[in-house]
Amino acid sequence: MRRFTYSSLQAFNRIRLPGPTVLPIAGAVVGLYSGLAAGIFSNLIGLVSGITFSAAWLDDALRRPGSRTLLSVWDALAKAQWHPEHAIIGVPLVAGALLLARIIEPGGPRDEVKRRLRLLALLVLGALALYYPLVALTALNRAFGNAHHVTETLPHLPWWIFLVAPPLGGMLVGRLLRDYPETHGHGLPEVVRAVKSNQELPGERGLLKLIASAITIGSGGSAGREGPIVYGGAAFASTVGRILGFSRRELAVLLACGAGAGISASFNAPIAGAVFAMEIILREFELRVFSPIILASVAGTLVSRGTMGAAPMINDRLGYELVSGWEVICYVGLGLLCGLLAYAFVRLLHNAEDFFGGRVEGQMSAWLGRRSLPLRAGIGGLCAGVLAFLSPTVWGSGHDYINLAAIGQLSFVFLVTACGVKLVATAITLGSGGSGGTFFPSAVMGAMVGGAFGTLVHYFFPHSTGPSGAYAIVGMGGAVAALTRGPLTGMMMLYELSANHAIILPLMVTCTIASALCHYLTERKAPKTQTDAELLATTPVRALMRELAPVPADMHLRPLMDQVLTTESGTLPVLDGDGKLYGIVQVDQFRDIWRDEVLHPMLVASDLARKVPLLSPDTDLAQALRLMDQEDVDALPVQGTPGSQTCGLLTRALVRRFLSTRHARQHAHGEHPVATTEATN
Repeated sequence: MRRFTYSSLQAFNRIRLPGPTVLPIAGAVVGLYSGLAAGIFSNLIGLVSGITFSAAWLDDALRRPGSRTLLSVWDALAKAQWHPEHAIIGVPLVAGALLLARIIEPGGPRDEVKRRLRLLALLVLGALALYYPLVALTALNRAFGNAHHVTETLPHLPWWIFLVAPPLGGMLVGRLLRDYPETHGHGLPEVVRAVKSNQELPGERGLLKLIASAITIGSGGSAGREGPIVYGGAAFASTVGRILGFSRRELAVLLACGAGAGISASFNAPIAGAVFAMEIILREFELRVFSPIILASVAGTLVSRGTMGAAPMINDRLGYELVSGWEVICYVGLGLLCGLLAYAFVRLLHNAEDFFGGRVEGQMSAWLGRRSLPLRAGIGGLCAGVLAFLSPTVWGSGHDYINLAAIGQLSFVFLVTACGVKLVATAITLGSGGSGGTFFPSAVMGAMVGGAFGTLVHYFFPHSTGPSGAYAIVGMGGAVAALTRGPLTGMMMLYELSANHAIILPLMVTCTIASALCHYLTERKAPKTQTDAELLATTPVRALMRELAPVPADMHLRPLMDQVLTTESGTLPVLDGDGKLYGIVQVDQFRDIWRDEVLHPMLVASDLARKVPLLSPDTDLAQALRLMDQEDVDALPVQGTPGSQTCGLLTRALVRRFLSTRHARQHAHGEHPVATTEATN
């Protein structure tokens, strides 16, 4: 037993947790918190909606303790999805990880192992501590009916609510976001940009985005839920990844895990969330990214089913299917219609942003551009409230009306009106400064236009076409695919939500055509300005590189550490024994050895230097970034002129700063260097 114990302890001390090994576990942990974020966000919307609609339920509960409301609370708590197995499985795992971290002896690389084990265990424990109170809060919200019966509540609201609540919500959101311009936008484009340029998404900004979006949606603004959850999940993933010391590539995968888990939790669709992360966020389908993204989507869905409910969003009771081969032609037409709708939405949203930002000719736009963000967002909320008189789908995300369209309970006039009014209201709400996503509104618009189109074709061809509800479901997928330019995401999402295998063929036709058409129209109408790729391909390294003196190969560890830590980039070029430029040494390389003082007099710069390709001053920035990706580094040395005592150093931070300056200059001139909707590629 003594020998076994000793051998076990020795084995524990040899444990390593490199980034690729711990990435799937970190992805699952990020998925847990994305599911929690979705539950918190849903409850925040319910709370704001409850305050907006009425506070009478609280007065009734206090004055009549034995009322039916309090009885419904106990009933809701009893029926809540508590899932005790989460705690039964999670607590022993946490305890085992903490015990293992305590057993491992400190020193050298083992310190990093202990830190990662302890952090991951505490994160899982924190998720469990948040989960059960959140389930109870969800049950209370359902007991009091907050934001769960919008279709029944809106017709009975007094008219002045539509003119007061959305403007107040817009003004409050504008005040919250006024000092944080980086939180503006719709969520998904910012995440895509962060993945592409290795930018950090602070966790507190994600929380602020959730609060602001909950106020916008709960007070009646026309916006979606998924964008803020995607942003919040990715922001949490960014914070966790940097604390765990992940590389740039691993951090990008972890951000995709947070975004995909957010979609999975929002729609109760884990497969669609995983496909979304790979198709929209990472733009790749490689085996190495599958396990963390899949685990994140599963974890997010499991948590959200307890905090948001397991009921599917679409109740396809009629089991729609393809009636005849001729009906494919109708779905081709629906794909074209969805592509045009998504393109109109993108253009109208851009125009609304320009109009409220003062970048459109005319006195009204100039006047709005001089106003503060709270006032502009309040005016946008007032416009949305007025439009809600024309169609109740304007209020909030409007997803409550999707089911009504799916079962064919909405008239042709209602469907057409709802599609047009929802389009305008969402563009105004978000363009004026409101916070929220465009995923849900586009799905609502797709369901409305699909239902209207299906009503027409079924009227003229009743025996060879399905009912309008089938076209509403397929139109929902077509609009999502067109707006995101992700046909696989649109197909899998609606296939998963409808749980109907027979509808996959119409989905494939409509989603593919809609996505291709919107992509073609957007690229054709895009301003003929130089793209980032073209700019990087025509800009030489010498334009951005920083000149500095390389360190000699025999520099000892202590002075080397001091010199690297004082540099802006945390990287220095290193010479070889012959005095030629060899590679680089980075601050991350000191993490495992800086505490071991015995090694300080033994190690020199050549022992730590990493050999990397050398850049020529005439190399273009695009090629330099490709080499950085291949080597998984954030800096590369640049060859100096013969006889010079200095060389160059190019870093990703310099390239990002260069592009950000260009984007700011374009934005000041009213251009759109990066698409501002979920259609960003």
